[in-house]
Amino acid sequence: MKLYGLKNCDTCRKALKSLADAGHDVSFIDVRAEGVSREDLSRFYTAFGDDLVNTRSTTWRGLDTEERARPSLDLLGDHPTLMKRPVIETGSELSLGWGKPVQEKFL
Repeated sequence: MKLYGLKNCDTCRKALKSLADAGHDVSFIDVRAEGVSREDLSRFYTAFGDDLVNTRSTTWRGLDTEERARPSLDLLGDHPTLMKRPVIETGSELSLGWGKPVQEKFL
């Protein structure tokens, strides 16, 4: 299992701890420090569409109108912190966020 997120994100830390406590072997990928490959971003975007872009983030608020109008994949490639998180990958299955449905699936 892989968890893509930010090391300083409270939600990502909660998800990581809960998954580990539930006995899952989790590899954490910090999207700011390690980045996300274009291939992975494409897979995530195919699965979640524009829901993958966190339009409530500090990064989004710092973008001007012209920048926000760019294609989502290009924006995510340039600003991986725009990715809504966590993205949890188990085999070929992907989950987005740490809401109740995702928690129920893994805990």
